[in-house]
Amino acid sequence: MALYFLSYDKRSDKNYQPLYDELARFGAKRILESTWCFNRVNTNCQSLRNHFWSLLDNNDGLMVSEVVDWASIGTLNTPNDL
Repeated sequence: MALYFLSYDKRSDKNYQPLYDELARFGAKRILESTWCFNRVNTNCQSLRNHFWSLLDNNDGLMVSEVVDWASIGTLNTPNDL
């Protein structure tokens, strides 16, 4: 099982509830205002990027990274909360 971080920049006034619903379906935890973490198997960053990109506007930003080590301070949650 791999740990992924997903970060996005909302640059439009689109309804982002579908993105939040999908993150909830993935069991994701919000780490920072627009950064989430979740565990997944049998996938990769490109596939996850493509999946979540369909829920955003073309002028938004999105980054997905696989994480092997992390450290945090002052966050809403951590990967330990998954």
